[in-house]
Amino acid sequence: MTARIEGAGRLRGVLAVPSDKSISHRAAMFASIAKGKSTVRNLLLAADTISTLNAMKLLGAEMQGFGKPINVPGFGQYYENYEISGCGLHGLKAPGKEIDCGNSGTTMRLLTGLLAGNPFRTVLTGDESLSKRPMARVIRPLSLMGAKIKATVDEKYPPLEIEGGPLKAIEYDMPVASAQVKSALILAGLYANGKTVIKEPHPSRDHTEKMLPAMGARLKSENNQITVEGPAAELAAFDITVPGDFSSAAFFLVGALITENSEAHINNVCLNPTRTGLLTVLAAMGARIEVESRREVSGEPVGDIHVKGARKLKAVDVDENLVPLMIDELPILAIACACAEGRSVIRGASELRVKESDRIKAMASGLNAMGIEVEEFEDGLAITGGELKAARIHSFGDHRIAMSFAIAALAARGVTEIEGSECVSISYPAFFDTLTGLRFNG
Repeated sequence: MTARIEGAGRLRGVLAVPSDKSISHRAAMFASIAKGKSTVRNLLLAADTISTLNAMKLLGAEMQGFGKPINVPGFGQYYENYEISGCGLHGLKAPGKEIDCGNSGTTMRLLTGLLAGNPFRTVLTGDESLSKRPMARVIRPLSLMGAKIKATVDEKYPPLEIEGGPLKAIEYDMPVASAQVKSALILAGLYANGKTVIKEPHPSRDHTEKMLPAMGARLKSENNQITVEGPAAELAAFDITVPGDFSSAAFFLVGALITENSEAHINNVCLNPTRTGLLTVLAAMGARIEVESRREVSGEPVGDIHVKGARKLKAVDVDENLVPLMIDELPILAIACACAEGRSVIRGASELRVKESDRIKAMASGLNAMGIEVEEFEDGLAITGGELKAARIHSFGDHRIAMSFAIAALAARGVTEIEGSECVSISYPAFFDTLTGLRFNG
């Protein structure tokens, strides 16, 4: 599908973005290994999180949806709210067939850690994009714990064959900060004998470290070091309401900043500090952003974001320490940089090379097509701001690339076409409907 977006528009209005994807994955997975019945409200219904729901059903968790049924195109009927009867830490069962993780790297990486300690064989597969994403960063440390994992092509690409069994605790220094790898090791640590110690070079999103101790796991986190004591006792069931996803809010936040006379109010957004590096960078660029009604929802900081366009943004050199705190927002930050005065530099982001697409290459290609001067590095980009022009953009099947250039199109003259725009269903199925509802041409 090709989306056509006319430029010279602006965004005005109030919106609520979809539920947080990272928290939704973990809520569904952790409830499935708890003892008892958990309630998960406001679960994200998108392709990635449905992959996790379906995987946990195959592994034995019982799920009862409640509230209004919602038809998810390509998947059928689901609910935003679920009662999940968990199997307990040692009650998962062999799935009986391959588990399809779809496009979800989170599903595959976290499941690899979880299943490494369960005494049965599992095969994890994915779509064409996921099958090209390297898994060695998870396989290597899990193998040190005694996990038996087979992969294809240099032993690093899916499908993954996991023969679960006894694990031993290790100390592991992560070469790159990654919430997915960290969470996989934490889950494996629940089954290992002894203390598993994981050291990060920089902080990354910490939803796993928040949720598991609340369930009774012996887990401590301080100074970029996580310690998990295993084997764990049974985990307690829980009740959680998932807040709005900051990564989804980021598109409209930047959209309002780069278009004149725009003003947007985004309600109920998760403001976990390991997720909001973008706010720090945009403030340094001169953005006018206010956070209102700060509160806590199910252990996570939440607030409402109010943003006004008008001021011209200025270029920025991004602090590499902030990169893990905004890894999913770097594509939309690149759009903000393209509309800023001067040359912005983003480095320390080599992780972007192995996302749903090579996001460094995809952003450089798209921005060049829109008339922006871009220098590409192995670990980032240098972007010289200028006037965007309409172009035909390839999404590379990557939801964040498609949504980022849809926002860029608002600031361009003419009609921008985005090929493969249907990929937004991975995280934000209603994105284009929301964009149309907020767009104001007057």
